Amino acid sequence: MPVPGYEIHGYAIVSDDDMIADGNGDMPDALRNQADWDYFQGELDRARLVVLGRRSHLQSPNAKRRPRLVLSRRVRNLEQKPDAWWWNPAHRSFAEVLDRIVPGGGRIAVPGGQEVFDLLLDDAGFDVFHLSRARGISLPGGRPVFGGTSRGVVAESILSGRGMRAGSVVTIDPRVPVELTLWRRAD
Repeated sequence: MPVPGYEIHGYAIVSDDDMIADGNGDMPDALRNQADWDYFQGELDRARLVVLGRRSHLQSPNAKRRPRLVLSRRVRNLEQKPDAWWWNPAHRSFAEVLDRIVPGGGRIAVPGGQEVFDLLLDDAGFDVFHLSRARGISLPGGRPVFGGTSRGVVAESILSGRGMRAGSVVTIDPRVPVELTLWRRAD
C-alpha cells in the first residue's frame, strides 16, 4: 500500500545471483563500483530521509549527516538517538513513522538491507526501485537482496510480482559492466 505524500525509493547493487553481501553479511569489493556509488550518493542527496537496517547503519558512517531511520528490533518503538531515529516496526507503521519524522511528504531513500527491503516491499511498497546489477560477479552463500531470491526467484520477478514495471536498462559502467534498471510502481 503506497504511503500518500511520500515517494519510497529502494536502492541495491546486486551480483548475478541477486546477492547484496557475502556470507558474512559484508559488501564485498566486487560489488563496489564508483559509477554506481556516485549515482547512489546523488540520489541520497535528494532524499528527506534514509531508511536502513541496524547492521547497514553501523557499517556505513553518516559523513554527510543525512537524516536516518534505522530499523531495529532492539528498540521498543520509535526513539530519537544522537545518530538517528531508531524504529521497531512491530510497534508502529511505516506511514506513522514518516508522518512523525518527515511531515509534509517527500522522497524517502531505502538502501536496505534485505530485511528492510522485504518489510517495505510487503508494507508500504516502493514507488521506484533502483536495481543495479554487477555483471559477471557471483557470491555463492551470500545475502540475497530479497528473501524470495534465496528460494530461486530472481529480483526482477519479485519486483514484477509486486506490480512494478521495468524501465530501460542503462549501462552506468561499461568496464564491469554495471547495469541500472529503474522499476516503477505500475498503478
